[in-house]
Formats: sequence, structure tokens, C-alpha cells
Amino acid sequence: MSNALGLTLGQQFELERMQRAIDAEGDPQVLRGLAKQLLSAWHSQQAATRWVMEQETAPPL
Repeated sequence: MSNALGLTLGQQFELERMQRAIDAEGDPQVLRGLAKQLLSAWHSQQAATRWVMEQETAPPL
């Protein structure tokens, strides 16, 4: 896997560990719950990124 996002080595290992756990899970209900958590985290990250960008471009008070 390429490190296009600039992940640290520790983050890369954690990502791989989590991917393997998802691959090993066979219960559709558990996978559905994980998908919903990931979707929520993704949208939260988008909102946080948008807020930071707005703070950087906002005129000083």
C-alpha cells in the first residue's frame, strides 16, 4: 500500500491491522455497524478540515 496520505509508520500498521480485522469479520451486522461508524468519522473529518481551512483564510480579528 502506498503512503499517499503521509501516514506515519505506526498509522500504517494500525490501518493494516484494522483492515485485516474487517476482512476476518463474517457477521453482516457487525460490518454494517463498522460501515456506519466509518461514514460518521469520515464526515466529521471533512467538517473538521473545512473548519481549519476557514480559520486559516478568515481575516484576523
